[in-house]
Amino acid sequence: MRLCLWPALAGLLLTLVNASTLTPPVLPLIVRNPYLSFWLAHSRDAPWENWPMFWTGSTVGFAVMAALPDNKTIYPLLGRSQDFLGHSSSYNVSFPQYHGVTFDASTTNLTYAIPDSDVRITLSFLSPITPTSTFRQSLPAGYLTCIVDGSTDVSFYIDINGEWVSGNRDNKIEWELKRTEKSNSAKTPIKTWSITRRHEELLTEFFDHSEWGTIHISAPADVEHGSGESKYIRRQFAEHGSLKNKIDNSYRGIFEDEPIFGFSKTFKLREKSKNSHGTARDSVIFTFALTQDPVVQFASARGLTLMRPLWASYFTTAHEMLQYHYDDYETAVYLASNYSEQLAKDAYASGSQDYQDIAALSARQVLGATQFSGTRHSPIIFLKEISSNGNFQTVDVIFPAFPFFLYTNPQWLAYLLEPLLEHQLSGQYPNDYSMHDLGFHFPNATGHNDGQDEYMPVEECGDMLIMGLALVNAFRDNTQPAFVRIAPEEALPLNLEPTELSPLVDTYGMDLTWEDMGTTGGKAAVKWVKRSYKLWEKWTGYLVRESLIPAHQLCTDDFAGWLANQTNLALKGIIGIKAMSEIANVVGKEADSVWYSKVADKYIDKWQGFGLSKDKTHAKLAYTWHGSWTTLYNLFADALLCFHLPGDTSSSLGSSRFWDSEQQPLADETTTKPKSAFIPDQIYRMQSDWYHAVLQRYGLPLDSRHLYTKSDWEFFAAAVTSKKVRTEILQHVATWINETVTDRPLTDLYETEGEGGFPGPNFMARPVVGGHFAFLALERACGGRASEGLKFLDEMAPLDIDVEQALMTDVTENQAEVGEL
Repeated sequence: MRLCLWPALAGLLLTLVNASTLTPPVLPLIVRNPYLSFWLAHSRDAPWENWPMFWTGSTVGFAVMAALPDNKTIYPLLGRSQDFLGHSSSYNVSFPQYHGVTFDASTTNLTYAIPDSDVRITLSFLSPITPTSTFRQSLPAGYLTCIVDGSTDVSFYIDINGEWVSGNRDNKIEWELKRTEKSNSAKTPIKTWSITRRHEELLTEFFDHSEWGTIHISAPADVEHGSGESKYIRRQFAEHGSLKNKIDNSYRGIFEDEPIFGFSKTFKLREKSKNSHGTARDSVIFTFALTQDPVVQFASARGLTLMRPLWASYFTTAHEMLQYHYDDYETAVYLASNYSEQLAKDAYASGSQDYQDIAALSARQVLGATQFSGTRHSPIIFLKEISSNGNFQTVDVIFPAFPFFLYTNPQWLAYLLEPLLEHQLSGQYPNDYSMHDLGFHFPNATGHNDGQDEYMPVEECGDMLIMGLALVNAFRDNTQPAFVRIAPEEALPLNLEPTELSPLVDTYGMDLTWEDMGTTGGKAAVKWVKRSYKLWEKWTGYLVRESLIPAHQLCTDDFAGWLANQTNLALKGIIGIKAMSEIANVVGKEADSVWYSKVADKYIDKWQGFGLSKDKTHAKLAYTWHGSWTTLYNLFADALLCFHLPGDTSSSLGSSRFWDSEQQPLADETTTKPKSAFIPDQIYRMQSDWYHAVLQRYGLPLDSRHLYTKSDWEFFAAAVTSKKVRTEILQHVATWINETVTDRPLTDLYETEGEGGFPGPNFMARPVVGGHFAFLALERACGGRASEGLKFLDEMAPLDIDVEQALMTDVTENQAEVGEL
């Protein structure tokens, strides 16, 4: 049975009911991948005061205007089109009343009222997140819907320029307009502007913009179109209220008599309103897409391979994909609205209205770093380390992002890890620890066959093992996306022969469940681990040798510099060893499991002696750095991996979730004799109290060296604190979002005092904000039991700690001591 869909526009407008409470400095407009990533700059200002921007901050030509023929007035809505209109006796230029912006996980809505009229306009930008349709998530395209209410005729205009297709403004571009006719495969005839560089440079970037591929902007076939010099085209609309269906075929440079590509439409609301005895409503949909083929090159098991986009497995041409995407609007709205609404409910229940907004604000940014590739039989996801250095498939960038994937769709995490596993299983990486990344710069995953990638061995091994067990647990718990799985009646079938269909999706592009595929999550987990077991074994061996007392090296916070004996890093490595004991159990490696568990238990006892202050008020930054402290964000993994469940006296996973009818325990209690919890309650309570004591205006500093913080780690840390401390941290981060002077897509590295600005380096738009989903991932983990194991934290109010005194005490008590290091 398929679902009947409510009117799509009503679903979009639902986001206007509960206004967003936060006022971030920048908001997503069309954000789908590292190169189709366009944002509302200075979003606290009126949208016509600035041009929209690429995620780097470079502006792009993107103008939206409205006109009222009755008063011959032009109203800029988005972008600085007023700079091109000048003075004319044919029209006036004025500005609308701006009613502000609202957003959810997939949508950003800008709302306006035209003065001295009843006209209301909404610009609704949709980059749909569709966790139960990987196929739809792979489409490199987004929507803009213009919704107009009133009783007066309104003309609408939109244009883009060549900055959408190249970061180098000196480049020459070419363009064409293509039309489709109504047919069985084209429900709504469309016309599409397609713009590309004259001489593409395959798999290259210019200041992070792609220098290959084609930008498309599509509209219904009945709208007017026009291309030409920017001032001329915009004034043409201002004077006539429409474009003239003329095409300038003089190909040239991006700013050589700046060519723009526009559409216009007139809404005949006067006649409609008479028939409805009030105001009338009308709308028009535009789509924006970036098609690239190939999307990356990847040193796969078969060698360096040009990887095609995933959508190319479903469509033979780009224009087939564009047409399907346009016609699929109602289904995209339905799936995206379902995700946004469920996320809002879950986030509100887990935190507050502020947390609801923070999660919504973060979602598109995470996926804006991804590129879906592979085939419909074997999808994979590539990821760019946005802004920090551009590395390809960086392990310690996937790690902070992975709570988003655990919550949204754990299978996507498997698709993310697959390129790393395939490359290293093929023997192309020489070191005995996990690689840091697949290539120095996206989109080129050429590997590091010399082993000279960034040196973070304990970090990357721990990250992989923690994510590996988290994914295995999600598979075995059948933690599939908790969102609608049935396509609505309006969904379009894929234009594929039955023999061409993927074993992973149904006829309507919806992901199949394990049961649909004739298997179980438990079987899938066993298969996944068996294939790559030698890697997990090798990485754990490294951690056994190197994680208890980490040598001089970097951790993921590499901007803070090299440091030996890092307490938080050692904890990650030890939890990684503990994770391996469970991974070994999955495939029946009983002896391995017992041995790794014993090592981890031994190490965690020693770690407490090395890493905690003498008075046991806090964890030190490094074992021998007395008088220091650190945010112990890796403690999150202990709870997430089910090592801290309530009443846990047998397996760390609990009998109700670890063993199923096809898998029996490999060892009884008398053999393993596990502790009731891997990491004692007191460590959790100690850190929760400490965070309460060191909290600053805009959040929890990373450690005692600086007042800057990382927002992803704040949420990892807050997830395993008391409700009171979690709420405090959340409120301080929300205050920062409202007040920060940063002017780029949400940064994860910022100052907790002053103006909340960039501390240098300037991080922006990074996918690590997936860490903001830590609360949600934890509550879904362990069959919903992970959070129960932390209830003890709420039994007492946070202690009042004199931070300065505690740090001084740690220094003085260790001055005469010779440590065992």
